[in-house]
Amino acid sequence: MSKRPLVLALAAVVAIPIAMESPTFGAECQGAKFPDSATAGGTNLVLNGLGIRKATMLKVKVYVAGLYLPAKSGDSGQILGADQPWHYVLHFVRDVDASDIREAYEEGFKKAAGDKVAGLQQRIDSMNARITDFKEGQELSFTNDPAKGIAMNVNGADGAPIEGADFASAFLKINLGPEPPNEDLKSGLLGGKCE
Repeated sequence: MSKRPLVLALAAVVAIPIAMESPTFGAECQGAKFPDSATAGGTNLVLNGLGIRKATMLKVKVYVAGLYLPAKSGDSGQILGADQPWHYVLHFVRDVDASDIREAYEEGFKKAAGDKVAGLQQRIDSMNARITDFKEGQELSFTNDPAKGIAMNVNGADGAPIEGADFASAFLKINLGPEPPNEDLKSGLLGGKCE
């Protein structure tokens, strides 16, 4: 056997695991690329949609968000009513101060949880304590495992999960409920156009 076929065969064997480990990008919006799948709580998830968060007053694009679910759905009520694993990623398309992100989440939880927000406040404070300034291109993600809670990942650094189905439900309702920060974000996360 000549050396050339042997070298080619070895190269193929080495290339297969590398190809299998690299993520397949399922979608792109505003230059942000998102894999077509993720995992949470041992469950395989699919990319449900991408939406753009815009600053309310100026309509400035802040981040592209990606929502991963066990199965695709365009029904916000069904998604909010299911105690299921999910993964939510924010890819920042501009620099954002931590104080602006914290303020947005405080306001979002008040709208989403209404008079039940007091019961969530300690966990909201715990989440907000982990928020930092973000630069363009950086990411913040939240992974919900119903058995453990929501794990935050801030630029690659994981934190302890924030427990409670009530917290997870209110978190998703911020963007998928009747009063999202902007309608383009909600429609995109539900499978509409990312614009």
